[in-house]
Amino acid sequence: MLTKEYRICMPLTVDEYKIGQLYMISKHSREQSGGGEGVEVIRNEPCTDHKHGAGQITEKRIFLNSKLPTWMSKFVPMAFYITETAWNFYPYTITGQSKYFCSFLPRFNVRIETHFENDNGCSENVFGDDPTPKNSVCFLDILSDPIPDKHYKKSEDLRHWVSEKTGRGPLVDDWRNSTTPIMCSYKRVTCTFEVYGFQGRTEDFIHRNIRDILLVGHRQAVAWIDEWHGMTIEQVREYERKQQEETNCQIKSEISTDPAPPKRPSYTRSISVTDESSLKKMGVKTEDMLDSSSSPSSIKSPLRLNSTPE
Repeated sequence: MLTKEYRICMPLTVDEYKIGQLYMISKHSREQSGGGEGVEVIRNEPCTDHKHGAGQITEKRIFLNSKLPTWMSKFVPMAFYITETAWNFYPYTITGQSKYFCSFLPRFNVRIETHFENDNGCSENVFGDDPTPKNSVCFLDILSDPIPDKHYKKSEDLRHWVSEKTGRGPLVDDWRNSTTPIMCSYKRVTCTFEVYGFQGRTEDFIHRNIRDILLVGHRQAVAWIDEWHGMTIEQVREYERKQQEETNCQIKSEISTDPAPPKRPSYTRSISVTDESSLKKMGVKTEDMLDSSSSPSSIKSPLRLNSTPE
């Protein structure tokens, strides 16, 4: 088991990000879907919790074959997906709770617990239980930390970003200590992969990918602010619904049109039968056979029949 706490600051308020988060997740999922991969939403509906009150529960299947390293792709099936169940009691969310798992590995589990605060990442023990050890706390900078080249877009580079609606931007070095407004996503991520010989390598791989996803997603939430700022919760939920419908149709269509697996090769099988009762059960008319007196070899030599392919 490997646990880390990620802290990602943004030039937003917690109230603003309630809309921005929903918009960003929906648009990001739509952009990342294609080629038989992406995010299929199984359910997205209101829920309640005795401690956190009213919220929203979502269940998704995340198809990601091509995103696996070579050493892992050798032992996973082609239709590989991860099931994600998330509870959103904003500004507190849980992703996982023993329901974030791989489609064929029951010993794989990821839990992500999130708190949003209006600060620059300076709060300690926001989760209210055992504080995360300092060497397991990772600050991610949406301005300067590197992201994979395939995810880089100049329009999402916050050194060049300026919001027309809010007048914010661009971000500059040491922006976390000089920018207002500012908020922080505190994310405690626990990864478990209990497979002997692969545990350490797999848990490190998962955390590296989660780091990249968090950096890209939070950058996009800020870069897209003029697209979602000012939307109501009803408007962003309608946008979310449309994006999910389009993505689901695309995923299902691409999976259903994948080439069919090769057919099993045809083959024949022969069986040896010597007794009359067995031959009768198989529909062979024994009266047409020579009797034993005229042809003793008819009993000594078994009748060989070819069966149809299975």
